[in-house]
Amino acid sequence: MAHPRRWVLVSLGAALFAALALAAASDRPAERSFHFTYTAALNDIPEGAKKVAVWLPYPGSDAHQEISHISVRCPYPTRVTKDPEYGNTTLYVEVDHPAKPSFEIDVSFDVTRREYVRRDFDKAGKSGPSAKEVPSRYLAADRLVPLNERIHGLASEITAGKTSDLEKARAIYDYVVANMRYDKSGTGWGNGDILWACDAKRGNCTDFHALFIGLCRAVGIPARFSIGFPLPEKRGEGEIPGYHCWAEFFLSGYGWVPVDASEAAKRPDKKEYFFGAHDENRVQLSTGRDIVLDPREAGPPLNYFVYPYAEVDGAPFKEIGRKFTFQDRAAVKAAAESRS
Repeated sequence: MAHPRRWVLVSLGAALFAALALAAASDRPAERSFHFTYTAALNDIPEGAKKVAVWLPYPGSDAHQEISHISVRCPYPTRVTKDPEYGNTTLYVEVDHPAKPSFEIDVSFDVTRREYVRRDFDKAGKSGPSAKEVPSRYLAADRLVPLNERIHGLASEITAGKTSDLEKARAIYDYVVANMRYDKSGTGWGNGDILWACDAKRGNCTDFHALFIGLCRAVGIPARFSIGFPLPEKRGEGEIPGYHCWAEFFLSGYGWVPVDASEAAKRPDKKEYFFGAHDENRVQLSTGRDIVLDPREAGPPLNYFVYPYAEVDGAPFKEIGRKFTFQDRAAVKAAAESRS
């Protein structure tokens, strides 16, 4: 007969193991695996056009997402390039004397996106990454995010009495969430114009994050902009109507910290979460503003790069249809089983 004390020890051990396993699981970032399709359709190409050039953002892996099984369908040769400033990868298509007035480019790929959480700020120290390692671009103005007297004055007012960069960034985040309204009515929104955002106090994610990034840079905190597509929280499949963007700021001795101010404004119950986190319900396609493509476009730098961009004989071409769809892994599996 087993000794009662041994059973107690075994039970305690099993309970401890289960508790440790549960804690370890809760510490792991959430993941989401899905299939994504990006479609661009050029329509009504003028008769007699000599050259058509098309650039699409091309997905890449990083610390927070893994991209695999990329498939490109296009009736013309394609090549992958990289922009010279931010290193964003791009799918480039060039067509001389197109024989048809339209064609389609389809890029599909698998994504595993991980939740990105960084808020253990007590670990910051002199041995951590230094702001000197951050490109100066992340302290500079953008075309629509000027660092003028008005922005410097507002940033100083918001951060008055704050001593650390973390306190200043938090004060800026709180200001943006409290003073901006997520509202896409009328015109003017969606350009990421900091002065418009200051006046209108509304807009979409580009306007929220233009304001956050500009105010951070104005007080000497490096900050950067990234853009891609959101997925609904509910797993499944469907079409995605448009882009989403987000931001990060840099703490010397700690590193980059994720922020999503527009989601915090839409979801007040998650305001604390989105200071120091990006959820897994997204895929990133590019970083930065005022982007110069490779090969260089004839037109001005792109305000941001998430939708397809095209030129016909050196002039920007607007007749581009687009469609974005996703399938979570379970939906992909179910579709495959239904066909078997």
